[in-house]
Amino acid sequence: MASALYFAFSPLLPLPRISTCAHGRSSLTRLRSAGKIRAAGQDLLGDFGARDPFPAEIESNFGEKVLGNVSTEHKILIPNASALSLAQQDCRPVSQLEQSMSEDEARKLLFKIVGWKLATEDGILKLQGAWKVKDMPSGEELIKRIKEGVESAGHVPVFHLEPNQVRAELWTCSIGGLSVNDFIVAAKIDLIKVSDLQPRLRVWA
Repeated sequence: MASALYFAFSPLLPLPRISTCAHGRSSLTRLRSAGKIRAAGQDLLGDFGARDPFPAEIESNFGEKVLGNVSTEHKILIPNASALSLAQQDCRPVSQLEQSMSEDEARKLLFKIVGWKLATEDGILKLQGAWKVKDMPSGEELIKRIKEGVESAGHVPVFHLEPNQVRAELWTCSIGGLSVNDFIVAAKIDLIKVSDLQPRLRVWA
């Protein structure tokens, strides 16, 4: 990587006095055009800013090797719902006339949530999640946190509380299967803190 060039200006060095000549050009401008501005000793700085390319650089067509194009159009895009994460989206009303999600469609959305799996019970495709907990009180606290976390979505899973585990099932009853609402709620549940309710892993020496 090419080393950067730094210029050090000493506050003790006097700055060139700027005066205006009869033709309206300042003495500083004339010094710049003549390449006679000096600072921090005898190093010739020349004019500040970008320089013109050398003839050899022009012949090499170096500009064509630079990424980008002067005709590139730049746009500020506002993300739509599909570009947002599932946890940032809101559940929408589902009509009974809508078709439930196919298994192929569900598997594509399954990559956007963590720790959930697809299961079919009585011909109904559902989302299932499970969490290990330390004890029953921890399981009850987990269910409480999940209900509070998804209350605003208006779509709460069905819970199964076991001595050391909590299971949750999500599906949309009105269409007898899965809708995008189930995945939105699952993504919101993924954001809920549960580590303090789960058993500690044993560390062997």
